[in-house]
Amino acid sequence: MSSKKVTVPALAARKLKNKKIVMLTAYDATFARLADDAGADMLLVGDSLGMVIQGHDNTIPVTLDDVIYHTRCVARGARRPHICADMPFMTYKVSSEEALHAAGRLIQEGRAESVKLEGGAEMAETIARVVSAGIPVVGHVGLTPQSVHSLGGFKMQGKTSASRDRIIQDAKAVADAGAFCLVLESMPAQLAETITEEVTIPTVGIGAGPHCDGQVLVIYDMLGMNEGFKPKFLKLYASMGGDIKRAVATYAEEVRAGAFPAPEHTTTIDQQPQGELYGGGSKDTRH
Repeated sequence: MSSKKVTVPALAARKLKNKKIVMLTAYDATFARLADDAGADMLLVGDSLGMVIQGHDNTIPVTLDDVIYHTRCVARGARRPHICADMPFMTYKVSSEEALHAAGRLIQEGRAESVKLEGGAEMAETIARVVSAGIPVVGHVGLTPQSVHSLGGFKMQGKTSASRDRIIQDAKAVADAGAFCLVLESMPAQLAETITEEVTIPTVGIGAGPHCDGQVLVIYDMLGMNEGFKPKFLKLYASMGGDIKRAVATYAEEVRAGAFPAPEHTTTIDQQPQGELYGGGSKDTRH
C-alpha cells in the first residue's frame, strides 16, 4: 500500500482505473490513525457523530462547531487518507453564500480537505458556488439522513419508478454541478449500478449494493460497537462491543479485589523510571 497522500484528483481517477475507494467514518485522532494504518482511502467526519458519539436519535442536532472540532481531531490522527467533513443540518440550504461560509470554516478551522452535503438538483447551484471557491464537494443522494422527518424515518429510497428516475436525475445534477464524488445511500443495487454507469464521478455506496466505485461504513457499526444496530447492509468485521464490556468488567473486578495495580504497574520512591512516563516522545508532525 502506498503511503502517498490521497488527493481529490487521485480519488477521481479511481473510477477510470476501476480501483475501489475505501471510506470509513472517523471522529477522533485515535480511530483516524488506526484507519489510516489499516489502509482507508477516505475518512468521513460524518454528522453521524450525533448518533454514535453524542447519543441523539438522528443527525439533526449536530452543529457546525461540533463537526469542526471532530474534524480537527481526525486531521491530527490521519496522514494518508483524504479527510471529508459533513456539512450539518441547515448550514448550506438557506443560501449559497451561507453554505460557502460554512464550508470555508470546515476547511480552514477543521482542516478538512473536502465537504459533503446532502441533496440533489435543488443543491446544484450551491455545489457549484462552493466548488468555484476551490472547495471540493462530495454529494449525497438517496436516503439523506438530515431529511429523516420528511422521509418518515430511515427508509430505503428508489422503490418506485418515479423515485428512481428522480434519484438518477439528482445524481446527474450533483455531478454536473462539480462534485468530485457521490455517496449513494439506501437504494436498490440496480439503481446504484445505473447511477454509477451514468455519472463520470466515483460513487461510494452505503446500503446500495456492490456496483458502486467504493463503499463507506460507520466505523463504530462495522466494529460491532453498536450492538443493537443490525441493518441488512451492515457486515460486522469485529465484535468490539462485547470485547470492551468484558475488558471493563475484568478491570472493575481486579480494582475491587485489589489485584490492579500489581507490582509491575507500580513505581516506588527508590525506583528511577526508565524513559518517558507515557512513551513515544516524538512530536506530532501531521500536516
